[in-house]
Amino acid sequence: MITMNDIIRDGHPVLREVAQEVHLPACKEDKEILISLMQYVKNSQNPEIAAEYGLRGGIGLAAPQINVSKRMIAVHVTDEKGDLYSHALYNPKIISHSVEKSYLTSGEGCLSVDEAIEGFVPRYARITVKGYDIDHTEIKLRLKGLPAIVFQHEIDHLNGVMFYDHINHESPYDPIENAIAIDR
Repeated sequence: MITMNDIIRDGHPVLREVAQEVHLPACKEDKEILISLMQYVKNSQNPEIAAEYGLRGGIGLAAPQINVSKRMIAVHVTDEKGDLYSHALYNPKIISHSVEKSYLTSGEGCLSVDEAIEGFVPRYARITVKGYDIDHTEIKLRLKGLPAIVFQHEIDHLNGVMFYDHINHESPYDPIENAIAIDR
């Protein structure tokens, strides 16, 4: 089981690497990593398990965050209607996106970043993601709102990009043109 001790922190060089594609069919070790990423995210959202193991709550986790430079992510999040988006994917990529942007009014956080970093993080309002699930079945997801933001955040990790790289550091709370503000 992944714990907070397994999550590497901001400044670790792996967080700035472009992660390697996972060769499919995935080997046993890669399958176990993908399963453990999802297990962490789910466990971190369960108050009893999170308290017992000292887990910080998360809605997504990427393999580079546990010092594995491979293209794997797990997301477990509900949208504003309460629909659950729970996906563990190999080699996810954004294959299309809207021109329109969105951002979280509360800003973004990250399990690899211990301090709060203020500012709006512009993201695409709508994206289509393609990847492969644990059984190597190709999955295509059309996402908007919070799920779209979470998938972009996790896929950024696969490309060595941190959420705060997108913030306008001179004026972190400047309105983002043509963007949907999402309260969370």
